[in-house]
Amino acid sequence: MSDLIVGIDLGTTNSEVATFVDGHVQVLGPEMNNMLPSVVGLSPSGELLVGEPARNQLVLYPERTVRSIKRKMGSNETVMLGDRQFTPPEISALILRKLAAWACHSAQQPAHKAVITVPAYFSDAQRQATREAAALANLEAIRILNEPTAASLAYGEGTRHTAMVYDLGGGTFDVSIVALEGDITEVLASHGNNQLGGDDFNDLLAEHLLAAFQSKHGIDLRQGHPVARARLWWAAEEAKKRLSFEPEVAIREDALVSEKGKPLHLELEVTREQYEAMIRPLLEKTLESVSKALADSRKSPGDMDAILLVGGSTRTPLVSRLLHERTGLVPREEIHPDLCVALGAGVLASRLAGHEVERVLVDVSPYSFGISYLGERGGVPYPYCYKPIIRRNSSLPLTRTERFYTSAAYQETVEICVYEGEDEDALKNILVGDFKVKELKPVRDASEVLCRMSVDLDGILHVTAIEKCTGKSKHITIARALEAKSEADIAEACKRLEALWATRSSGEVEQGEWLEAEIDEQDEEVESEEIDAAIDGEDHADTAAVESVPANGNWAEVSREGRLLVERSRQLLERMHEEDREEVIDLSEQIETAIAATDETALKGAAKDLRELLFFVEGKQ
Repeated sequence: MSDLIVGIDLGTTNSEVATFVDGHVQVLGPEMNNMLPSVVGLSPSGELLVGEPARNQLVLYPERTVRSIKRKMGSNETVMLGDRQFTPPEISALILRKLAAWACHSAQQPAHKAVITVPAYFSDAQRQATREAAALANLEAIRILNEPTAASLAYGEGTRHTAMVYDLGGGTFDVSIVALEGDITEVLASHGNNQLGGDDFNDLLAEHLLAAFQSKHGIDLRQGHPVARARLWWAAEEAKKRLSFEPEVAIREDALVSEKGKPLHLELEVTREQYEAMIRPLLEKTLESVSKALADSRKSPGDMDAILLVGGSTRTPLVSRLLHERTGLVPREEIHPDLCVALGAGVLASRLAGHEVERVLVDVSPYSFGISYLGERGGVPYPYCYKPIIRRNSSLPLTRTERFYTSAAYQETVEICVYEGEDEDALKNILVGDFKVKELKPVRDASEVLCRMSVDLDGILHVTAIEKCTGKSKHITIARALEAKSEADIAEACKRLEALWATRSSGEVEQGEWLEAEIDEQDEEVESEEIDAAIDGEDHADTAAVESVPANGNWAEVSREGRLLVERSRQLLERMHEEDREEVIDLSEQIETAIAATDETALKGAAKDLRELLFFVEGKQ
């Protein structure tokens, strides 16, 4: 048996480990969890916490928890965990030890050697600190690998080409121009900023929340309220993630502080447009680095064959829009941006261990899926305009959401027609399913309807339409959505097209059951990893299924955990604050509804929210 050599992405926000297992390179972790939060803490009893447990206690015990330690690597700063002092390499070593344990468990042999990635713009001191952290974790860092090189290894193309690797992580940013041919990756130029990343986006959004609270209640939480500040920072981080996939998010934090015995709350909505306006100046700085890297490599945007997106912060749609505007290329993101660097490090580690690795296996959607809506073509109303929601070559599994509006006053029904294809004319694509949402709230103005689509690894497409103001919803499940279409399917689409041409001059378009797409200056795709299952009143009882879908192998465990959480919450209800009690009841109902509908995505989302709320509630008692 060859030595186990692992590839590690030691990240600011999350860290991952990958190696050669079962014939290919994969990111390892317990059960479905392969991302370790880069957070270390000491519990009140003195127990060491690494990863999710430490992240969970950050709200209650910020003084006993350390996050984003990567930003301090290579400095002389120290950090405190309670009354104990640690250096940045010591904290990083604890994260590395946890990752090595994950690898050992999955590969059934100990890991003593590692390829560890660092930003291309890391200084020598920062790289040396990374080696020191590895030594403290009983790991031999046989290679310190630049993150853009790791990303290019993950994408692994055989022919020679030039790519831009845009890496925007939690705490650092760099962009590299690389030339790839076979197993060889040459970095032509790099530029970046070791103090710019998703944490800065969190800070801007948290500052917005702090200002909103101060405006409403007249209390500045920046002064002497560490737990309240930590809660808002946490809320900002979660809102940031959701705004990458949702048009807007509702933020509610109860009882942040009390004044004269009265608890003070924060409740507001933040839209994607507001968030993007906050972070645009920072993203403009990254474009300056893009220009400098291109100049240093003596390349122009036209010389690029591809743009590879790396790092969780690249999920923000504004990133892709700005890069597309600057270069004319649509950035590639078929490999999970959070896992891309770890997979590349795993490729090199596996090769150094003697395994033959050609490229990383990636599941992608070969088709785009979207719905038809009432828009304009050629200056006239047309009810078969097509808006892709899930775009082809997106990595699986994934969930995306688009915002639409009813097209007529007092409209009570919308029809959702789901198509597969790329053409702007829906009738030139292939209809894969349709359904109606009836009994909408009749309002004079346009009513917002959110359309959520998700595709899992089995190629099963789930489509949900939700009336935002009431939460009323309906969904369909389309099995075998990714199977190739037959000649008969294509012939049927051609028939519909011919029938359409025969009726094009037949007068006005009826608007009663059509949706209009959101009118937006950018006219960009609005994405959503998950419409919050907590939208009040989501009615899964009103559900139509095109084909029944068997539960996957994880469903029994996931549903069992959900039922246990509900039971645990019921035992605590009598001791809860009224606002907490209402939220717990709402989340419990969502879990029970998701279990009844066999909706694993909704179940996981509600269970995660309830688990975090119970942690907070139990901490207050």
